[in-house]
Amino acid sequence: MKPITEIGAAVVGTGFIGVVHVEALRRLGVQVLGVVGSSRERAASRARDSGLPPAYESFQAMLDDPRVDVVHITSPNHLHHEHAAAALGAGKHVVCEKPLAMTSAQSAELLEVAERSGRVHAVNFNLRFYATNQHVHGMIANHELGEVRLVSGHYLQDWLLLDTDWNWRLEPQLGGELRAVADIGSHWMDLTSFLVGRRITGVMADLTTFIKNRHQPTGPVETFATASDAKTVAREIHTEDVATILLRYEGGARGAVTISQLSPGRKNSLVFQIDGSSSAASWNSENPDELWIGHRGRPNELLLRDPAILNEEGRRTASLPGGHVEGFADSFRALYAEVYRAVGDGRPATGYPTFADGHDSMLVCEAVARSSKKGSWVEVGR
Repeated sequence: MKPITEIGAAVVGTGFIGVVHVEALRRLGVQVLGVVGSSRERAASRARDSGLPPAYESFQAMLDDPRVDVVHITSPNHLHHEHAAAALGAGKHVVCEKPLAMTSAQSAELLEVAERSGRVHAVNFNLRFYATNQHVHGMIANHELGEVRLVSGHYLQDWLLLDTDWNWRLEPQLGGELRAVADIGSHWMDLTSFLVGRRITGVMADLTTFIKNRHQPTGPVETFATASDAKTVAREIHTEDVATILLRYEGGARGAVTISQLSPGRKNSLVFQIDGSSSAASWNSENPDELWIGHRGRPNELLLRDPAILNEEGRRTASLPGGHVEGFADSFRALYAEVYRAVGDGRPATGYPTFADGHDSMLVCEAVARSSKKGSWVEVGR
């Protein structure tokens, strides 16, 4: 087994999420050998300003570096397939941001290539790795909620509320046919599927674009950056701002989720409630150390994340004592701890989301798009 401190990694993409990857890897003791940006100049500038490792001359130069064992892909969505396939072809293990690809045909191809390669392959569904969510997964697996009947909630943000807000995800050729659903809705649907241990098998979706025209700055814009007085050009928008989706899970459970990037004051609010035949569990990402557990006939509970009282799944993911809040960045660290254990062993393992999960997410998203166009229920393919 290769010690984690001897594993070399490189990160493709120097935006908001690429920086989060780098910081999580450094906390684990992984050697982050360099980054790759949209251009050598931009990557070098970003690396200097953000304290990132040096920038490679090119993506190919990174692939040619024999010290790099793992490639983290945080580039825009339209490049995921190309970058992941090339990294696997070069013999690297791969961690890819979601969505895994632009289409399910591409994600199916990547899954086949990854499984044939024998390399570790993971998709960055990091929200599974809050300790409280791992605890819920264990509760449901142990039937502590009874039979799961209803899964409901939302994922709300406000960072695209104004017509002057802009990001590359608004452009279908870069982000894909879906925007809010692919960007944040995919996290909610993957998380709830993981928690209840059941695939989504059918969807009924309504997608809406409220801001049909936006003002695109002529220069680059970082994710979550605020609007500025920069020179802009008018652009028509064809991706959804808001989605409401009904869901069917394997085994008969039903679901409903609201997804929005236009909700004033909601910065990153993912909420789920899972109602079972005997108890319920609810969680909000903006208060991640708190888990509400509902009962009938006895007082409800508010479980605060504490390794001393979490079940085995939650305890394994928690890294700080109770009362020391763990948040968004900690979920990346916990995910990569599982991934890099497998990398150290030199072969894929269980315990983290793989390209199979990324492909399933693509199938669900495509079903959502078809359902909205047809105005009817659509089955999720396999």
